[in-house]
Amino acid sequence: MGRWRPPTSQSSPYITAEGYQALQAELRGLWERRAEVTRHLAAAAVEGDRSENAEYIYRKKELREIDRRIRYLQKRLPLLKVIARTPADMERVYFGAWVTLEAEDGSTTVYRIVGADETRDGENYLSVDSPLARQLLKKSPGEALMVKTARMTRRYLLMDIGYQPPPAKAG
Repeated sequence: MGRWRPPTSQSSPYITAEGYQALQAELRGLWERRAEVTRHLAAAAVEGDRSENAEYIYRKKELREIDRRIRYLQKRLPLLKVIARTPADMERVYFGAWVTLEAEDGSTTVYRIVGADETRDGENYLSVDSPLARQLLKKSPGEALMVKTARMTRRYLLMDIGYQPPPAKAG
């Protein structure tokens, strides 16, 4: 029996066109990976006693993880609403915007407001469902905002809004 997990809160169904294409590519890649894992699993199953066969046990676990992600993507992709066009009012923050924020300490950070399915480690993508993104929506440059979370309160100043990626810094 699997481990029980409490239901997660429903995330917004919005996604950028790039994010949707990335999820579709991930799904195609998972199907290809699944075929490869299935071949290895069949080869490991032939080797004999499955209870002590580390390769067999590992491949079964890997196959379960791949199948779980495939099921998730197959259920999630039809529900997503692709937001591909820029808003009429480009002086306010809406979904897909690149925003430059200045924190209280004077540091600046650039974020892109994207769907919950697009956030990745290492990129400054901000889920539209996050407290900071909810505070940013419909704000204009020069406006201050205060974000309260369970652990802290932070103040930011919205410096700039764009709907094209900012130029990469030379370095």
